[in-house]
Amino acid sequence: MPKASRLTQIRARLQLPVVRRATGLLEGRHRSVYRGHGQDFDDLHQYSPGDDVGDIDWRASARAGSPVVKRYVATSNITLLLLVDTGRHMAATAASGETKAEVATFAATVLAHLGQVRGDRVALMAGDSGRISRMPARAGSGHLEVLLRKVERSFDPDAPAGDLSRLFDQVLRTMPRRSLVAVVTDEARPTEDDARALARLRTRHEVMVIQVVDADPFAAALTDGAPGRLTGASSALERGRGVNGVSSRNARDIETGRSLPAFLRGRRRLHAAVQVAREERHAQVTARLRSLGIESVVVEGTDDTVDEIVAMLGRLRRAGR
Repeated sequence: MPKASRLTQIRARLQLPVVRRATGLLEGRHRSVYRGHGQDFDDLHQYSPGDDVGDIDWRASARAGSPVVKRYVATSNITLLLLVDTGRHMAATAASGETKAEVATFAATVLAHLGQVRGDRVALMAGDSGRISRMPARAGSGHLEVLLRKVERSFDPDAPAGDLSRLFDQVLRTMPRRSLVAVVTDEARPTEDDARALARLRTRHEVMVIQVVDADPFAAALTDGAPGRLTGASSALERGRGVNGVSSRNARDIETGRSLPAFLRGRRRLHAAVQVAREERHAQVTARLRSLGIESVVVEGTDDTVDEIVAMLGRLRRAGR
């Protein structure tokens, strides 16, 4: 029996008021993406703080003796690019007890559905250090179903290591028109090694990042891990849901293949030290993204993905970007 349509599944889980709110916020996001980036040239005006430096007309600026920015007629719809990290780390367990691949696929489905409701064209680039899968930007349910099935099939415990820098460079080479790029990865990424490629990507495209939290391998029990502290003001813990550790007796690192002996589970000092290290890493990643003007959100499972994405869109709209 064939699987139910992914879009049908997401519609069943999304309440209409939530969809209306999210698409309304995304509509505001569209105006920000195309403020000065439509298809038809309008006029020139003096540069002011907040204008995109990529819009500066250097010849006109030289003639005027001060920075001058091009303005264009705004466009209502954009291309939404789902940029999905499929490195083998994404086959590990998420904080909810689901696989990170399941949560990432669900996040991509939510974004694709919101884009469809808005009438956007949705494109895909999914990959790692050894593979890249692409689908061009198109509209329509049939296209999105194929795209989401491709995302689902891209995750593999035996996949190569992740390489976001490679994906960022591919976007710059293949997508000349300004788009909204939604990066779906895990809590440890983008790394410092990805920062330069990400900064280049940000000069041409609008970017937002969805990060999936890992389960806590040092938790003594399923609800003892508290990676929810990574998520900030709208964490799953604050909404009353438990956060999972790894349920198996022996946890295994999916990237190195090394196992965590069972006797290390539940050791308070070790558990606390690892949690502090995770929080410090999360703070570094968040600061890295904020320095580039990129909003991000951390999700723990499919239960909190919709709420977190809507919260992120709300922050983007309030920021006026």
